[in-house]
Amino acid sequence: MLLLVGWHLVLTGLPAIAAALYAARRRVGSLPILLAIALAASGTVGILGFWTYYADPLLGETFSFLVVFGSLALAGWSLYGGRLDRGLLGDLATPFALWAFGSVFLLMLGFLHGGTDTPLLTSGSRFLGPLPADHDLPRFFAEWFYENGSSGVPPLFPGEWHFSDRPPLQSGYVLSQRALGWDSYGLNYQVLGVVLQQLWIVGLWALLSAAGLRRGTRALATIAVLLSSLAILNGFFVWPKLLPAAFLLAAAALVMTPLWEQVRRSAWGAVLVAALCGLAMLGHGSSVFGIVPLALVAAYRGLPNLRWLGVGVAVGIALLAPWSVYQKWEDPPGNRLMKWTLAGVVEIDDRGTLEAISDSYGEIGLDGAIDNKVENLKTIGGWKVAPETISNALDTGDAEEVVNAIRASNFFYLLPSMGLLLLAPFAMAFAAARRRPREAAEWSFALACFLVFGVGALLWALIVYGSIELRAVIHVGTYLLPILGMAGAVAGMRAAFPRFSLYYVGLAAALSLAIYVPAFGPPPGTSYSALAAILCAAALAAFGTVAIRGGRRRTQEK
Repeated sequence: MLLLVGWHLVLTGLPAIAAALYAARRRVGSLPILLAIALAASGTVGILGFWTYYADPLLGETFSFLVVFGSLALAGWSLYGGRLDRGLLGDLATPFALWAFGSVFLLMLGFLHGGTDTPLLTSGSRFLGPLPADHDLPRFFAEWFYENGSSGVPPLFPGEWHFSDRPPLQSGYVLSQRALGWDSYGLNYQVLGVVLQQLWIVGLWALLSAAGLRRGTRALATIAVLLSSLAILNGFFVWPKLLPAAFLLAAAALVMTPLWEQVRRSAWGAVLVAALCGLAMLGHGSSVFGIVPLALVAAYRGLPNLRWLGVGVAVGIALLAPWSVYQKWEDPPGNRLMKWTLAGVVEIDDRGTLEAISDSYGEIGLDGAIDNKVENLKTIGGWKVAPETISNALDTGDAEEVVNAIRASNFFYLLPSMGLLLLAPFAMAFAAARRRPREAAEWSFALACFLVFGVGALLWALIVYGSIELRAVIHVGTYLLPILGMAGAVAGMRAAFPRFSLYYVGLAAALSLAIYVPAFGPPPGTSYSALAAILCAAALAAFGTVAIRGGRRRTQEK
């Protein structure tokens, strides 16, 4: 397992690190910008992995090897051919080390009770479930393109899902590494999937650094998200939900922080922001619920000029247009998920997206539409179902029922998934009323996160159709919002009550571990592994140590 995770960390990280080192050699001295460049490079390799295999499998295999050797050559040339700031290199190493330790932690926690011989079945039931097979979709279609390229249309995935119904980025990552070592039972895919989902760590570190937060606050926020239900459950159940959030977090680092003044005045800023948003959309279409509030923040903080907008639109078209063409002409209709989300149409039919939306809203009328949006807001808050579910479980007196009820509430409902961190806004309000001294950067960052969280959640509730079959549960939206909510909560608590925040975040983390360490209904013939437990604890300790000690207090903004 350690060899596999190391292998996929290297394969995934090489192009990202090479791009960041090259940019550093070209005198880019801002850590958040370097991390944004790294993630953009990683995602670009992923999507090119898909398109090269689509063009021809031999071309795809050639591309896979070129990426490895080209990244090694570029990284070596950047390191040894230029005079790079050692302090900046140390800062750059921190988020990648956190990414590696976070990946090992989650894999060991996930396989704590065995199940490596049936990895996809295990990941679909380890923390909740059994969950649907959505996490297997990228692997299923990647295997087909690996063998067939563009010769024919891929078969339907069980449930009559077309490949064109879901964006291709995670399949592209799989294809870019498929020729470099694989297996027939899914363990390589599971490990790679966890490594990809954990890229949110790099994106969040870019945002926290760009905001100029104190080292301890950055560490606490990152640890809080790592040990949250969101990262544990959705990181091990490897459907492509956390991966797009990594790109959106990097985009947020450029938009929500003082870096925006620099980014909005340069063409490279347009390329980078558009690339990150486009890659997020190629990861999952729900990323739009994060892109829209970020765009509103950018407009409020200062609109870029028309040239900047033109460059951004051109980059977005270059990334998204090929996929749109494929959906429409190669594997139509490619709109099933959109009709489900925006029009509440579960059954498969031949209507276009706009036609389905018009028909659905025409059937329910204004009163029905308002009722749906109210129900969406209730779902986001978990105001009724979550308390009832947990209360009913408590009545049984069965610890397993209680834990599973909490896991289910955390999985489906946005506000309950925040756990104890929901106290932060109230603590901040109390501190403001008492006029307590506070750290300005952390206070401002917390308010900005809450603003994007609130605007995004409201737009999400209004845009999602809200039928009985599909309310505004967490996984219908973007995971950018809960991550921003948690990071903002930690920053706000640190700004208002620095010492208390340490104990409070520690308590929240301990409760989360208590909820997710137990294995209920494990695979037959398995048992708890002492070695996995030791490695899990060691990886978590290393993660915490690096997070606390790594990096300078403030980011450089060059």
